Amino acid sequence: MKGKYAIIEEASKLYPVVHLCKLLGVWRSAYYRYLVRKKLDPDGKVTGQIQSIYIQRERKYGYRRITAELKRLYNVTVNHKKVQRLMRELGIRSVIRAKRPYFSAQQAMKTDGRIAPNLLNRDFTASRPNEKRVTDITQYHVGDRRIYLSATKDLCGNDIIAYHISPRNDNQLVLDTFNKAFEQHKDVTGLIIHSDQGFQYTSHAYHDMLPTVGAKISMSRRGNCLDNAAMESFFSHLKAEALYPYDIRSIEEAQQRIEDFIEFYNEERIQLRLNKLTPLEYRSQLVA
Repeated sequence: MKGKYAIIEEASKLYPVVHLCKLLGVWRSAYYRYLVRKKLDPDGKVTGQIQSIYIQRERKYGYRRITAELKRLYNVTVNHKKVQRLMRELGIRSVIRAKRPYFSAQQAMKTDGRIAPNLLNRDFTASRPNEKRVTDITQYHVGDRRIYLSATKDLCGNDIIAYHISPRNDNQLVLDTFNKAFEQHKDVTGLIIHSDQGFQYTSHAYHDMLPTVGAKISMSRRGNCLDNAAMESFFSHLKAEALYPYDIRSIEEAQQRIEDFIEFYNEERIQLRLNKLTPLEYRSQLVA
């Protein structure tokens, strides 16, 4: 249809628009709307850029994130309502998937009694890196096989500081995660690390490890998942965007998708609460 509009626009220099519209079977009102849209976007670039971002992000970005990406990738400032309208005209929208119930592997485990107070108290904000982190474990299964992901997230930039994947849900899974975390960020004196009361986090090994680097242990109240909502939110995004949409046939494929998503989450996935920056960009801005 846009091809006809362009023909009419060109031919209108010689012939009346009313005759051209009738000849090509186009409503005059539709033609004039085309001219208005063209005035707002003279080169038609924004529409193409929206489609490019939409495809690149595997149909997962809605109009607000696409608006932010237009500015970030193309230095194009567009009102989010215009992006929403253009997406509607293109017939594209964020693929919204029902989230499967979240199940934390620790919920079925008994603790050995080493409980810490809830220092975080649902305050998931931090003014600087290495001030507050959250951590947890989740599982994913393919057939009768399972893998467990342990991860820790910094609440300042929402970046995943470290993670470890294992076929076993044991103390070593958590210890390996924090060994990686402390290798990357050695100065963590005063850092609050918040978890639930899973058996790994009440173990002697965990309680002996964190104080040696100056970190403080914080724990959710028993059976209260909202106390660690920031970590559960990440796992929810991971599964909804990187695992559930795909027909995963092997544990190896699942692990690769998890690793790819964490890299994407840290380095490419913009977050609106971080001034439309990625976690890596936000952290770099703070330490610059």
